[in-house]
Amino acid sequence: MIELLSLPATEVAPRLLGATITVGAVTVRLTEVEAYLGEDDPGSHAFRGPTPRTMVMFGPPGHLYTYFTYGMHVCANVVCSPDGVASAVLLRAGEVVEGVELARSRRTTSRSDRDLARGPGRLCVALGITLTDGGADLAVSRIRLELAEEPQAFEQGPRTGVSGDGGRASFPWRFWMPGEPSVLPYKAHVPRHR
Repeated sequence: MIELLSLPATEVAPRLLGATITVGAVTVRLTEVEAYLGEDDPGSHAFRGPTPRTMVMFGPPGHLYTYFTYGMHVCANVVCSPDGVASAVLLRAGEVVEGVELARSRRTTSRSDRDLARGPGRLCVALGITLTDGGADLAVSRIRLELAEEPQAFEQGPRTGVSGDGGRASFPWRFWMPGEPSVLPYKAHVPRHR
């Protein structure tokens, strides 16, 4: 798996579709992801170079990059590319395939099982991923990633909710499995007024 994760996120992202991520008793099959190419990508947190927050994105591959967004959600990314090159794949959505009862107890506001991991924040809550999991080595930590045996059919388009140049159609780095009910509809970035 480390060979795959040593590639740029735009190549890794479609291969993560159908992969499973397991934390304890809960397993999610990934159905939607987004690629971010670090310093070459205006939508990436690493666009302006390494910071204490983004250092994990600069390698080595196979680690988890977590961040807090909108003051309420933790999001998780799989770090890709060779050591020293920032690149990551955001885990956007999936289907809970094991540990549904535990995921339900964590996501009490979900209207249906389809919604348990439908969105990056919900996915982290369902799995029990927190900010403290940032930097976790997916080969030896409590978080395990297993690729699907075969590449999955996918569609791709602009990333959801990304502001500025990184959210344009020239960055079609959102990948999803067609027909999967856990995949969110596309949303353009809407600036928040203060």
